[in-house]
Amino acid sequence: MTPQPPENRDKDAGRWSDLSRPPLNAAALRRALVRPGALWTALDVVPATGSTNTDLAARAAEGAAEGAILVAEEQSSGRGRLDRVWSAPPRSGLFFSVYLTPRVPVEHWGWLPLLAGVATATALSQTAGIDTALKWPNDILVTAPEDSAAAGERKVGGILAERAGPGVVIGIGLNVSLTADELPVPTAGSLALAGARTTDRDPLLRAVLRSLERWYTDWQSADGDPAASRLQDTYAAGCATLGRSVRAELPGGTDLTGEAVAIDSDGRLVLATANGVQQPVGAGDIVHLRPATRQRPEGDDSPER
Repeated sequence: MTPQPPENRDKDAGRWSDLSRPPLNAAALRRALVRPGALWTALDVVPATGSTNTDLAARAAEGAAEGAILVAEEQSSGRGRLDRVWSAPPRSGLFFSVYLTPRVPVEHWGWLPLLAGVATATALSQTAGIDTALKWPNDILVTAPEDSAAAGERKVGGILAERAGPGVVIGIGLNVSLTADELPVPTAGSLALAGARTTDRDPLLRAVLRSLERWYTDWQSADGDPAASRLQDTYAAGCATLGRSVRAELPGGTDLTGEAVAIDSDGRLVLATANGVQQPVGAGDIVHLRPATRQRPEGDDSPER
């Protein structure tokens, strides 16, 4: 065997420096997901980037085909709603974006982040063997065992959908193997801390993308109708927000408090207020959604994906 130059040995050592967090197998992922007739048309894994959403949106502007997937082993400036910033250790999670060009009425496009939530939550439940739930509008929750270092209901993932070119880029971030001392905020968790039966990111990513393909295909077949595609009912069934008293913090410092009673046909959260009014609130209308009984700590700006 020809000896490798020192710089190549260092590069390989860095790639495998944490054996508990091996790199993704890009070639195997492409073989499993990119095939004739499938939704997914390209899959790239990069060592690091600022934001997969930003990078894939740039590719969309240059003519990328629907079904392009961009995955990063490390994401240093991942963005959530309202440009909140989030980052995690290399190879500790799944950080990826997909590009979709829906052929349904544009008024139904607002369902895409909720569709991604349903697809992700169901895939994780089946593959990792953990209970998942959805916090409206864009968070993935798990309930960790009481003896866990991150017990109780915790956020393990988030979703961000952004218009790009003629379509939409959907970014998904999931905490997979983060330890308790690596969690970015007190309300965060990870699949490992929730007792997942696997933290192997390759099968987890394949499962999420296959689930997303199924849900997206069914939704398009129903012309984007959330009821006919079962999306509305499935989201509501898995939504932990429903039935709880919440406070929607609105731009300008105002807020709206009520019991979350439904997800309407536009994907908005319907709040039943104390004066008997049922008020729908869209994801773009709120700054934060919090439990009604919890006061926001001074300086709290918990990050989202």
